[in-house]
Amino acid sequence: MVETGQYRLPSFSKRLLVIVGGYGSGKSEVSVNLARYLAQHQPEPVAIADLDIVNPYFRSREAASQLEALGVRSIIPHGDQVHADLPIIIPEIHSAIKQHEGYLILDVGGDDVGSRVLSSLSDAFTPDTYEMLLVLNANRPFTSTVDGARKMIGEIEASSQLRFTGLIGNTHLMEFTTAETVAEGLSLTRNVSLATGLPIVFISALRPIIEEMTSRFKDLAALPLDRSLVKPWEKRA
Repeated sequence: MVETGQYRLPSFSKRLLVIVGGYGSGKSEVSVNLARYLAQHQPEPVAIADLDIVNPYFRSREAASQLEALGVRSIIPHGDQVHADLPIIIPEIHSAIKQHEGYLILDVGGDDVGSRVLSSLSDAFTPDTYEMLLVLNANRPFTSTVDGARKMIGEIEASSQLRFTGLIGNTHLMEFTTAETVAEGLSLTRNVSLATGLPIVFISALRPIIEEMTSRFKDLAALPLDRSLVKPWEKRA
């Protein structure tokens, strides 16, 4: 467990972390920042696999060079195939799940459609050796209510053949996010936790917002985000 003096950072008893979320939840940004945090605060090796087949933007593979500079291994297509879809690296990811040393983060795209890729890997998972965490953004249409979030959880579990173990509260409105935005999302995340029995593993938001609102989540761990992924049209030529 890492303490900042202001808030508690996340800690994990399992080393295989499956990060899943609906379109626009921010799960790739969370995955990249989680990989960076683990690489900087834990002695174990860290790897991240981009399993997002839904969203062509904000894929964690876009941050591969940043992460590799920190010693994080990125399991992605390389060279001319860097933007290719998953079949060419599925065997490598399958092996990584079964034989990983240290932390392995799986950034799983989209919704029940995107998480179907996990069903092709389900035989590599050993029960009780992984965390599967839903990234919950209360400002997305399918997770804006408790019933909607429960429906998504059920659909993803049926599609992936795996079970969720916890929640990540990551409510945002892109660059228009405020501390109040995050606080309102946290209220919904708490209600989803009560309705499903899934614990809130941590909340996440841009670093200045987390530091502004620490008094509102003293009972929870928090992961401050430093933006790593940008829209293609925001990149410098």
